[in-house]
Formats: sequence, C-alpha cells, structure tokens
Amino acid sequence: MSEILRITDLAVSYGHIEAVKGIDLSLNEGEITALVGANGAGKSTALLAISGLLKAVRGQVMLEGVDLTKLSPHRIVRSGVVQVAEGRAILTTLTVRENLELGAYTRRDKAQVARDLDWVYALFPVLKSRANGLAGNLSGGEQQMLAIARAIMAKPRVLLLDEPSMGLAPLLVQEIFRVLKEINRTGLTIFLVEQNVRQALRIAQRGYVLETGRIVLADTGANLLHNPKVIDAYLGG
Repeated sequence: MSEILRITDLAVSYGHIEAVKGIDLSLNEGEITALVGANGAGKSTALLAISGLLKAVRGQVMLEGVDLTKLSPHRIVRSGVVQVAEGRAILTTLTVRENLELGAYTRRDKAQVARDLDWVYALFPVLKSRANGLAGNLSGGEQQMLAIARAIMAKPRVLLLDEPSMGLAPLLVQEIFRVLKEINRTGLTIFLVEQNVRQALRIAQRGYVLETGRIVLADTGANLLHNPKVIDAYLGG
C-alpha cells in the first residue's frame, strides 16, 4: 500500500499553549485512518493544520512530495485534500442541490460532475428527495450527510472528516459510518477524527490515539480496538 500523506513533527499552538506537540503519522492511499482520543486532545486542531486553516508552528504535511504547510487553504483543496468541518458548515439558505454543486466549483469536467451527483444521490437517497429544498430545513443527520456529499463532489484524493458522528442519534451514526465504508471502497483515502472511538476503529484500517497533543498509540484499527489501554480509557473497559 503506497503512502499518500505524511505528517512529520507537526506542532500547532494557540498563543502560548501548544495544542499539538510534534506528531508524526501517515495515511496510506485507499485506506481509512482514524485519529481518536478524548475531547480536547488536539484532534481537530491537527486536522485544521492539515487543511491550512491553522498555521503550524513547525513540521510538515506532505502530499506525495508537495508540502501543504506552504499552501493557502484553497490551494490545499485544489491539490485534493478536502475537509468536512465539525459543525457541517452547510449553506442553509441555498438548496441541497446548490450546496452539492458548490462542492464541485473547482472542477471543469461537467459530465463527470453530473455522474458524481447521481452517485451521491444513490449514496444518500434523502438528499435526492430533498434536492430542491433549502438545506437549512434538513435535520442534523441529513445536514451531516450533505456536508460529506458536498466534499465528495470536490473529487478529493484525501477526505478529512472532523467528528462526523457528533450530536447524531445512534441509528444515524451507524448510517454515516456505513456510507464512509462504501465511499472508501471506491478507493478514496479517508482521515477520520472521532471521539466515537469504537465506531471509528471498527472501520479504520489504521488508527492513532492522541492524548494531550501527543500520539501515544499507533496500530491497525482492529488491534487498537482490542488494546487493553484503549479499552480502559475509551471503551468503558
């Protein structure tokens, strides 16, 4: 499996507080990699630094030889790294379809965009049925589906997901993770940041555990799911 993204000694600070303390991790192409840990561990901060929305104090984020830390956020998106932010950030006064079309704004391959829109509707049938309705009228779970679908429309090489299960009912959480597995089966590389450790490690080929800004464990998702330290700390051991 070839490496698509490597993070080396990444550190991010808020003022004098170092929230991410020099982490190293890598993503293999076509895999789901999970970054898990408690609230406040620095997971979302790390993701924002990869996206360029927070400037790293030091370190590198390399996408197949390209240093993303030197690029602006919109150029990072154009390079193929797209983030679904915590809180979804959908445009509530636009229709569902308009949100999806905006996801593809950097693309010129109109025929393929239309095919991808059909695929997204197949993944999320509720979005097709609500395509002409305002996105603001969707439920929280439907808005999360729209946020993921909009990111897919950008045709990313790496999809970054920040807490996609947050605030959702258990059945919707199951549905979101089912769809992520289906998306991954098409070959899309996914980097999943999650507090829901059990669900994340169930679908991830590889996982990292972050505690107070440092990587403390790294292994396959299956091994981490059965690791006594992970069970005691996160799974109600």
